[in-house]
Amino acid sequence: MILLSRRSLLALAAVADVALHARPQPVAAKALAECLNLPPRHLETLLQTLVRANILKGVRGPRGGYELARERRRINAAEIVRAVMADTAAEPEEAQDNRFIDTIIGPIVERAAQAFLTELEAVTIDDICQSACANKLLPEGSSRSDFTI
Repeated sequence: MILLSRRSLLALAAVADVALHARPQPVAAKALAECLNLPPRHLETLLQTLVRANILKGVRGPRGGYELARERRRINAAEIVRAVMADTAAEPEEAQDNRFIDTIIGPIVERAAQAFLTELEAVTIDDICQSACANKLLPEGSSRSDFTI
């Protein structure tokens, strides 16, 4: 049972893909969309959400695209999920007026969600990249180190 929205899963995959492939040049949105089997327009809004959250950095120009805003070991899964959730929360929602949900169910689910996000804080993009390499999901020689000078 996966508790994350499809949008959150795509965001995690997109950031991991950028982490794995953005050196020496940024990853183009079109290439990223192709890798994730998505139309580029659908992915672009998600990428912009991640840029606003200082997870990705947009690079303009003919060889532009996206790269990590910070080292991959300094980006955790929870902050990616929170950025996507905050962006989704900005969308209008139908008004719910249910005392049982508001008083009993809501707080229980909120505590569970916080515990879930706390667990995700221990998972970094570096962990995800290492797992992809260990499971041989990348072509030979595509493993890249993560460092800043």
